Amino acid sequence: MSRVDRFWENAAQSPLQIVKMPLFAEHGVRVYFKRDDLLHPFVSGNKWRKLKYNLLEAERSGFTRLLTFGGAYSNHIAAVAAAGQATGFKTTGIIRGEELTEVSNKTLQYASQCGMKLQFVTREAYRDKIALAADFGTDCYVIPEGGSNALAVKGVQEVMGELQSQLNASFDYLCTAFGTGGTASGLISAPADTKVLVFPALNIQKAEVLQHIETFVELQGKKIEVLIDYHFGGYGKETEELTRFIADFEQQTLIPLEQVYTGKMMYGLVDLIRKGYFRRGEVIVVLHTGGLQGKRK
Repeated sequence: MSRVDRFWENAAQSPLQIVKMPLFAEHGVRVYFKRDDLLHPFVSGNKWRKLKYNLLEAERSGFTRLLTFGGAYSNHIAAVAAAGQATGFKTTGIIRGEELTEVSNKTLQYASQCGMKLQFVTREAYRDKIALAADFGTDCYVIPEGGSNALAVKGVQEVMGELQSQLNASFDYLCTAFGTGGTASGLISAPADTKVLVFPALNIQKAEVLQHIETFVELQGKKIEVLIDYHFGGYGKETEELTRFIADFEQQTLIPLEQVYTGKMMYGLVDLIRKGYFRRGEVIVVLHTGGLQGKRK
């Protein structure tokens, strides 16, 4: 067994946890959390699933260095750094923001401590990722920003088999946060009678979200709805209302959330339940996409 296989074999499937809140009981819905945040302390959630087949392909192809991209607080950068260190790859992260350094925040500090070489570039230069990757030659395995590509989608699709065995029953809705589209694309493989609810963490239109997803999967005949009203001002933005909601949710359920993705998704889901979006007796599964390192700014 290869070093990458051994790393991924060490994690069992994540638990499925029912979430009990008075609001859920009042509206007669059952809500389950797929706790992918528990897969690994730093390579957790959707990053665990999105990186799995990418690292297997990098190893199979003989690469020794992983190259990827991200912002100052990128969950993806932290995850690639941790996964690379654990599996023997050298890593390079191209970071948006020439004013940053390896000690600008805890995310970048952690990535650097894992051995990731960080290169800080201007926001203008960052837009041309193909040119940036070319500067490093052909000896790097390039993983896109956020980790979303066809191999990432393949990894996320494995959620469905786990859910079907754990729940042993059909479920009406499957909820996920949205950043670059890889996770939502993987969940489109849900059973035909399950509707996928997508909660963008950035200020984006529905058509653009669907366009991102359609770069990976065919949407014709799929049940999907994009909820664009819960981004709280855009990517990485938060308000006191969102902060209070996360604290209250964590106190009631003991399930940790972060402010960039999962907090916004759960705020949206709770709001939909309160407004009567779901019928009594319906079953809702929520994918916890991890990213909790983002709380440690």
